[in-house]
Amino acid sequence: MQNKNGTNASRRAFLQRASALSVAGVAAPWAINIAAMSEASAATATDYKALVCVFLYGGNDYANTVTPYDQTSHALYQSFRPNFAHSRAALGATALTPTVVPVDSAGFQHQYALAPNLAPLMPIFNDGKLAVILNVGNLVQPTTKLQYTQKTGRLPPKLFSHNDQQSVFQSSSPEGATSGWGGRIGDLFQSSNTHSTFTCINVSNNAVFLSGNTAVQYQVSTNGSVPLAGLKNSLFGSAAASTALRTLMTQQRSNVLENEYNRIGKRSIEANEVLTGALTSTPAPKTPFPTGNNLGDQLKLVARMIAAGPTLGAKRQVFFVSMGGFDNHDGMATNHPVLMTRLGDAMAAFYAATVELGVADKVTTFTASDFGRTMAGNADGSDHGWGSMHFVMGGAVKGKRFYGTAPIVANGGPDDVGQGRLLPTTSVDQFAATMGAWLGVSNSELLALLPNLGNYNASTRNMGFV
Repeated sequence: MQNKNGTNASRRAFLQRASALSVAGVAAPWAINIAAMSEASAATATDYKALVCVFLYGGNDYANTVTPYDQTSHALYQSFRPNFAHSRAALGATALTPTVVPVDSAGFQHQYALAPNLAPLMPIFNDGKLAVILNVGNLVQPTTKLQYTQKTGRLPPKLFSHNDQQSVFQSSSPEGATSGWGGRIGDLFQSSNTHSTFTCINVSNNAVFLSGNTAVQYQVSTNGSVPLAGLKNSLFGSAAASTALRTLMTQQRSNVLENEYNRIGKRSIEANEVLTGALTSTPAPKTPFPTGNNLGDQLKLVARMIAAGPTLGAKRQVFFVSMGGFDNHDGMATNHPVLMTRLGDAMAAFYAATVELGVADKVTTFTASDFGRTMAGNADGSDHGWGSMHFVMGGAVKGKRFYGTAPIVANGGPDDVGQGRLLPTTSVDQFAATMGAWLGVSNSELLALLPNLGNYNASTRNMGFV
């Protein structure tokens, strides 16, 4: 079952790693984040770059996000979901005019439009700073429909399961994985940062994406770091009590376990002080972010941390933000437009903030989700799918383009495995490898951190969108 944020309440494996070091109350995140931190790294960086993952929990409906717009495809799309399809007239203002027209496997040219509520992204697309990745999803190897139906190819485990496909997208393994590809990128670069603690930063809930083999995600709130209440304010109204607590938590101990616990506590307290000082001393971007928009609040904090990057001595950072509510088996016509408004407003504001900071070409933002959904509706919603459409945004993105193969709009057609459930033609590994290469990860390192990448021809591993 999913909680109100769209994440699974039983993400036990992700929390097991944290539970051994957790402490009561809001102090838990920052105490966990410092544990097992290593300064070792396999890559170096002298400039600044950041990758920002925007995860859409619940499985975003691809067809009502990037919608078929040419007459033939739109008519089919509308016939499959008559109760909640966007009318062609409503899509006119967000119809995309790419520099290269996308083509499907049969050679047919497709036109697409963004959901009307994603209109704030239109100027970014038209300026060549936003690209659309077509039919990307979890795969182990290139897979044909025949291989799928005859079960002769290797498939991702537990297809169509929220928990497992969230984990596979983030880590290449089902629920229970201990590291994600964002965290494994962090493993390579953390020694390039003055404070390795601030390499992998989660402004959302716990996610395997940012857990590395040595790098550990540093969790913050939308207001910044989460300090220990007894140190942030006087403990029991006594400054002396707070001082005593700090001493107890940081002094060396003769017992090995006690000393390790205090070493972690000391580094946690120091990290909180460093980040708080950096955010306080660095002017926040003046770009307005949408109010009442939690994703906007998360991305605003990311922008503040990027602005404070020079103070923190950051060279490479990977951020994770998210929003839930995308498991729209029903209520698509009312729920999905609200989600698209929040997504479009937040992403547009964040891009504007990176422009203001002069780092637009140093920050690449991408969307991700459990899976796409079915093209065929179930009265007023859609069901769990597979392949989906995603966005990549940033000054370094070769935008105003589509990447990947356009799927043929059909129920049971050559590109789907039933109900318009897309069989991905682009793997998450190829998607991730392209961004990893931009960050400076070598080809050999990409093969190590993305376990399925070696199943693809070397010429197709980098999609070239950044």
